[in-house]
Amino acid sequence: MTVKVHVKNNHAGPDTFPSTTESEPVFTISMDKYQQAAAGYTDIAAQLEVFVDWDTDHWVESMRDTEVLLTWNLPTENLAGVAPRLKWIHCIGAGVEHLCPMDWVPPGVTITNNKGAHADKAGEYALMAVLMLHNKMPVILTNQRSGDWNSLFSTPIEGKTVGLIGVGSIGGGAAAQLDKMPLHIIGVTRHGNAHPHVHEMVTMDQLDAVLPRMDYIFVSLPSTPETVGLFDRKRLQGMKRGAGIINVGRGSTMDYEALAELLLDGHLSGAVIDVFEEEPLPAESPLWLAPNLVVTPHVSADDGDNYVAITLDLFFSNMERYLAGQPLLNVVRPELGY
Repeated sequence: MTVKVHVKNNHAGPDTFPSTTESEPVFTISMDKYQQAAAGYTDIAAQLEVFVDWDTDHWVESMRDTEVLLTWNLPTENLAGVAPRLKWIHCIGAGVEHLCPMDWVPPGVTITNNKGAHADKAGEYALMAVLMLHNKMPVILTNQRSGDWNSLFSTPIEGKTVGLIGVGSIGGGAAAQLDKMPLHIIGVTRHGNAHPHVHEMVTMDQLDAVLPRMDYIFVSLPSTPETVGLFDRKRLQGMKRGAGIINVGRGSTMDYEALAELLLDGHLSGAVIDVFEEEPLPAESPLWLAPNLVVTPHVSADDGDNYVAITLDLFFSNMERYLAGQPLLNVVRPELGY
């Protein structure tokens, strides 16, 4: 007996994911890419019937007998009626807030995500961004726009403190890279569990106590009711004067208007921001010209050449567990939103 798998790809558009045409090939699971990945899992692939689709072109007819769905998003209305055999949905991203609230999930359907797919790339981005902040690159780039030759010198980074707000897959990847440097690393998480590359771990209720000790902050939080607006004006003002901040999680966690003002008045020395509440960031957004702020277009954690291969490797590994009746990895908890 074979397991029917439906792969739902999206054409790029401003109201979907991917949002830009140049990023569409990065996230598209074509049949060719599927077959390349399947070559490494021949025993598992032999038990699967795979249908690759775009948007909802053949959604209704294909989902009638689909057991496993591989997708970023999906029409959720009457899902139990549309897909009566559905048992497992794998989201090709780490964040699943676009699927929340998950009151639409039929009984017996498990949702997993791509946790782990972003760790290596995000870790390198974190190291780059922290070094950019330490070497005053956001200020130097602002000076470049105005033709201001201002020799801003920096010192070796030894002895500085980096705060990781969120130490999941992405924050953990950041910790692994940053621990190669002579830094003190403080992690802040909901659970406070130890991490091999984090020197000091605290729970989220201790954030304000440790915040003034941090020279650079790397935020990699999902968007949940607990994290929306976490870095509001008051908390940003509570950072050490001259500190810098990086956000690769979700734009909803931070007050960017307050951030721009604190960069302008010098309370914060620089920022590297990869995520925004509206993406693509509108051309008229004042953030493009905010002083000492580097905008990157949501590229911090996705491997541009290998994202689909990494995704399918995770998927096949989990499919092996699924076929064996074992618990799946990366199970999303609807009540937490991640």
